[in-house]
Amino acid sequence: MKRIKIIALIILTSCLSSCLSDDDSGISFSYELVPIEQIDIPEQFTRGQTYEITVSYFRPSDCHSFSGFDYDRVSNERTVSVVNVLVNDRECEDLAETDLIDASINFLVGFENSYVFRFWQGRDAQGENQFLVREIPVVD
Repeated sequence: MKRIKIIALIILTSCLSSCLSDDDSGISFSYELVPIEQIDIPEQFTRGQTYEITVSYFRPSDCHSFSGFDYDRVSNERTVSVVNVLVNDRECEDLAETDLIDASINFLVGFENSYVFRFWQGRDAQGENQFLVREIPVVD
């Protein structure tokens, strides 16, 4: 009986490990920053409060989907970028820049006297990053 359990366990382990193999499933994807077009952010913050900051962007194609934010903080400065996942295994249809998509991030106000937000808006003709910059004062 013990031998049957061991054999069954070995077979089960083989089956499960074959499901987790690293073979190529044929789906190819990458991540892409998408320029932020508009922002909705308060004029001032109150220390200790949490605020929802909403950004709007255009989805470049039907192969793009919201993946999250690239968020970087240095001192009182916050750099925010929208990240889309791009599925590369099919023909993509370009979407007209008519419908803005909203995405939100929650921000907890700490002990700084103000915060400088830099929202990524793409690159210029020379390849330099462009940002929409807002400084938000903090009140007690």
